[in-house]
Amino acid sequence: MSRRSGILEFAVLGLLRESPMHGYELRKRLNTSLGIFRAFSYGTLYPCLKTLVANGWLIEETGNAPADLPPATGRAVAPASSLAGRRAKIVYRLTAEGKEHFEELLSHTGPDSWEDEHFAARFAFFGQTEHEVRMRVLEGRRSRLEERLEKMRASLARTRERLDDYTLELQRHGMESVEREVRWLNELIESERSGRDQRRSSPESSAPQNTAGESDGLPRHRGHTPPDPSDDTGK
Repeated sequence: MSRRSGILEFAVLGLLRESPMHGYELRKRLNTSLGIFRAFSYGTLYPCLKTLVANGWLIEETGNAPADLPPATGRAVAPASSLAGRRAKIVYRLTAEGKEHFEELLSHTGPDSWEDEHFAARFAFFGQTEHEVRMRVLEGRRSRLEERLEKMRASLARTRERLDDYTLELQRHGMESVEREVRWLNELIESERSGRDQRRSSPESSAPQNTAGESDGLPRHRGHTPPDPSDDTGK
């Protein structure tokens, strides 16, 4: 399995954990909610869905297509009687095994979870992720970017005199993108720590806590959206 297909399977399982969907709706959610998949097609999604069904992580059910499903172009309009039958669509539902598999994937904190596209997908499902796992992923991502930033600075120092103004400006832009994400990660990590410390010092801290889906760790008003890894020109 390629890394990108693995990320897509993770995202599909995560979205279907929220509610069953058919392919068109699922593709819309992947494009609008998870911008890292804005360039993929039905030809990529449906083989992924078939694989997940074959693994027993999804089941297919018959449902109705949404009202906003775009009509086919270049074809004659079918009679209403046949149209009603044609609009039956396959709805994909997460199985108990699929939920268990997704939760296992959520617990992974290895180097793959720090890489650009995989981190973006993992971050999109932080609301379903345990606090300790969120912290390890955030700290790992920060460490990876700090390593990248160090290499970029060293490379720029060696080649600065040989670069024209435009190439030099592009290198600086790439460094600024990485520096901006490191600052953002620092804010998130500090907020996660502060939120956990506040819960521990609260008189109600002895009550059972649901650490998956906690939003207390997120900065309330950062005034900007998470950096898009695709904007990182310093890879």
